[in-house]
Amino acid sequence: MKTKLFLLATAFSVPVLTEAQVSIQDVGGWFESGYVTFTPIDEAASYSVYYKTAESEYQKIDDQLVRNYDSYGRADAMGLTAGTYSFKIVPVDSTGAERTDLSAETQSFTVKAHDRTGYAFFNGKTPGAYTADGKLKPNTVVLYLTEKNKNTLSMDVVMSSKGAKTTCTGLQEILNGYKKGYESRPLLIRIIGQITDPAVTDKGDIVIDMGNKTTCPGITIEGVGNDATIDGWGIRIKGASSVEISNIGIINCDSSEGDNIGLQQDNSYIWVHNCDFFYGHAGSDGDQAKGDGALDCKKSNYITFSYNHFWDSGKCNLLGLSGENDQMYITYHHNWYDHSDSRHPRIRSYSCHVYNNYMDGCAKYGVGATMGSSVFVENNYFRNTNKPIMISMQGTDIISGAGTFSGETGGMIKAYGNIFAEQSSSFRFVSYQDDNIEFDAYVAASRDEQVPATVKTKSGATSYNNFDTDASRIYTYTPDAAEDIPTILAGEFGAGRMQHGDLQWHFDNAVDDRDYDVNSALKAAVTGYKTSLVGLFTESGDEGSGGGDGGDEGGDENPPVIVPGQGYECHFTGSKPSNSFYTFTSANYSNSKGSATVNGTTYTECLKLESSTIIGFTTTEEMTLTLIFNEGSTPNIKIDGVKISATSGSNIITHTLPAGAHKLTKADQNFLFYINLGSTSGLNEIKADRSNGTIYDLLGRPVNEPQPGNIYIQNGRKFIKQ
Repeated sequence: MKTKLFLLATAFSVPVLTEAQVSIQDVGGWFESGYVTFTPIDEAASYSVYYKTAESEYQKIDDQLVRNYDSYGRADAMGLTAGTYSFKIVPVDSTGAERTDLSAETQSFTVKAHDRTGYAFFNGKTPGAYTADGKLKPNTVVLYLTEKNKNTLSMDVVMSSKGAKTTCTGLQEILNGYKKGYESRPLLIRIIGQITDPAVTDKGDIVIDMGNKTTCPGITIEGVGNDATIDGWGIRIKGASSVEISNIGIINCDSSEGDNIGLQQDNSYIWVHNCDFFYGHAGSDGDQAKGDGALDCKKSNYITFSYNHFWDSGKCNLLGLSGENDQMYITYHHNWYDHSDSRHPRIRSYSCHVYNNYMDGCAKYGVGATMGSSVFVENNYFRNTNKPIMISMQGTDIISGAGTFSGETGGMIKAYGNIFAEQSSSFRFVSYQDDNIEFDAYVAASRDEQVPATVKTKSGATSYNNFDTDASRIYTYTPDAAEDIPTILAGEFGAGRMQHGDLQWHFDNAVDDRDYDVNSALKAAVTGYKTSLVGLFTESGDEGSGGGDGGDEGGDENPPVIVPGQGYECHFTGSKPSNSFYTFTSANYSNSKGSATVNGTTYTECLKLESSTIIGFTTTEEMTLTLIFNEGSTPNIKIDGVKISATSGSNIITHTLPAGAHKLTKADQNFLFYINLGSTSGLNEIKADRSNGTIYDLLGRPVNEPQPGNIYIQNGRKFIKQ
């Protein structure tokens, strides 16, 4: 007799283990970018992050933009045009499959356009790798620089008039390759996390030297997120045109030149913006206790420095050395000089527009003009800055006898709309209208007023050139009201890095307004700074689109056996494919990225899958695509726009394709050695029988002893024998 036992749900409950969904912590927008932070879940090995507008479909961001901070994950979408966006975070499990059931979408966030105003944009120019609306210029090469790959990042750079390419390894060598003047692709370097001195520098600096050639449409070095930091080295620019530096913190610079960022001779159309400038190492001179120049410019034309944050810098902005003239132009706008000491800026010879800056408790002086310069100081906010505006060798500069900042001849200043707040008993500013000899500036009644030619400096008899009222010499702009500047620059879309960076300091105005010594507590915070970044969730992708690791040398103990489809097998040799069945767009090849062994043949030349690479072909029936990458890698690729990943530990991707046109493109940086297409006609009856347990090869033949590393089918599913 059989007894049946029924468990009533109302009487007993069985716990069901549920999987956690991604939890959003924070989301926000910034200048042409947006960010999201989220709580990692156990089910995820990595994450795919997508963004979209209300009207568009989701687009995936590069895996390198999705980072691990241990207690949270963070992703940043970059190169966004102004608008409203949202994110979707999709966990990816250890097999490479996206877990959409555990995904989460964010609320919307607002992205604003960068303020592309000033002389760097004169004559219709847009410096760097982005267009005027924030999109990447065509054919831009995007590289991701991390502490891990700083000495191995590589790119094949065009190095001859015949188009021959040379693999350059390390950031400085890549830039040296661009100096040859044959590379026409824009270059975008994205800085991730804290990066200490690379092995190869030029006297402690990374140097952008384009050799006075203009073949390249632009180079941008930009930080990712709010914590991109270069630690111990500086950036030097010379002989270059169309360069952008943005969203980077610079700390502890100890290069021979000493400047955090320095523009040397023969530059044009340079834009440095939204950077945080901290202490460098002390120099040998008495006035270099906080480092040398924070952001200096010499013998360069059509420059904009904007939305930067200077943290107690000693010498902020030296402009000019010798040999410049008033036909050279520069703009300083929306910079926050936060308790910095001097040179805001200190100008020789240039025509210089200084507007909408915040001089916040500057202990020595604000703006200083010398040597025939013409300077328009407009709508700035000076808070407790005792000597806000000075002309060399007259007025406030010599009130105590010797010159405060220079013994050079004077430059002429036109001032309009400035606010002098929280004036101490030591404050001094004298207008020409109050004293036509010992004055600090000619105070205009309106922006458009011209300074009379009869107004001259006491030393050098310099008159103002009225560049700012000459339509052929000034750009279109709309200044903010001076009283709004502190709020704007401290706001969400303000000065410095995204979210004002991860290293911030709050000054004590009662002490720091008048003290220009090194702030020992701030110095300790700067020298002791360590990033909280753990790494990328997908570490294999950190080499970026221009380089990659070749993987382990040598082959598998049991290399795969692939049965070639009739006329469809393809490998690479002599920088070209072996089979014209496939079409290749933007194809770059390498023989230094490892190897792959197929059917006893070892291939050492590969196709580098870069952002612009496209492999096209058309099938007339359903076929199985086999792609083999460098041994030791676990690759992925986009097949008809869908990311397909290899099984963990395998360098082989197989995928069934319907009849029709197909396109293979980059997902992450990978190196492809072999392509094959095979008919699926022998597989149909296998797929129909999902339960017989028999193992088949890709041609539908039963296999008794599967070999490690080969692809088989069992119960209707493909697997790789481990």
